[in-house]
Amino acid sequence: MKLRQPTDFLILEALEDKGRNVATNLAAHTGKSRKNINTRLPVLEDYGLVNKIGPAERSGLYEISSTGKAALVYQDQYDEVDDFEALIEGPNAAAEQEGDAQTSFARGENDDEDDE
Repeated sequence: MKLRQPTDFLILEALEDKGRNVATNLAAHTGKSRKNINTRLPVLEDYGLVNKIGPAERSGLYEISSTGKAALVYQDQYDEVDDFEALIEGPNAAAEQEGDAQTSFARGENDDEDDE
């Protein structure tokens, strides 16, 4: 996860403070150009920090995700840690995924085996 500072954090802060919004309004709230905001929003969506929401596919309406809120909480540690993504996902993220695999195995839900 490679964030641009301060732009990406300003976008996240604006979405948290003002609620769901479009690039034009976010540009006004952050003091950044609309072009810059339009470039960064899809990247932040790919990182799971924001969600693009309806009503139409091309509406350009975004809201901050729970991961985005976590990024704001740990913003001051962005430059200090090697893996910011792991930090904001929390220590249980990998354990939860591993636990799901173990639960599936325990239930006999192994996709590698053919039914006879």
